[in-house]
Amino acid sequence: MARKLRTVGTAARRATKEIFARLDYARLGSIYCDEGGDEFWAAKRGLCQRLGLKLAKALLPRLQAGARSLYVGAGVAEIPLLAMETLELGRRVTACNLRKQEVLVLNRGCVGFPVRFEHQDAGDVKGRVDHLWLVSVLNDPERFPELSALSYGRANPVTFDAQKFVPQQRTVATLVDRCLKRLTIPGLVTTTVEEAVWVAEWCHRRGVRYRIDQRTYASPTVGDPICFMQIG
Repeated sequence: MARKLRTVGTAARRATKEIFARLDYARLGSIYCDEGGDEFWAAKRGLCQRLGLKLAKALLPRLQAGARSLYVGAGVAEIPLLAMETLELGRRVTACNLRKQEVLVLNRGCVGFPVRFEHQDAGDVKGRVDHLWLVSVLNDPERFPELSALSYGRANPVTFDAQKFVPQQRTVATLVDRCLKRLTIPGLVTTTVEEAVWVAEWCHRRGVRYRIDQRTYASPTVGDPICFMQIG
């Protein structure tokens, strides 16, 4: 059956535009980049809005109104999706971010809208969700440098540190397990092609069926291909 086409409404688009206009990009530049933060956001600010709304349009018909999502590592790029979920579908959204300064900046920009970021580990979130957002988290080069290098095919066999890789692998596997245990079955996972293997492995070990949609969407900040996984 063909999926019914829907579009992101005026309220979510207006909220996205206003929140992006309020953000302190000077602060965000130092959070996201070691140097060149101004140039980064000059290039990414509009792109994050456009690609974010495009992704929100694709996600919209896949979600049920009034349910709940868990976003792992949510930041600027997720604002259009959070606005769509809360304003268009009346969903509850828990958006987790481990960078305290970024959470402060984002929440200042979101005042007056039902969008809020939480400074907490997503694995500690209680309750059930029917949608898990897991994008560019498990291969984060800052938290998991060896794992990221291997994931993206950049690992140098001469310098690759296997001893550092193993604990990173365990940390990621634990995070995936803690988050996916919150997912109702059937449920939806939004992730990247590179990270989908972690979700697939979790499903294989539990005998849970999954299906990966063939179409992908570029992530706004990193450019990783994002896909939807139907679980169960």
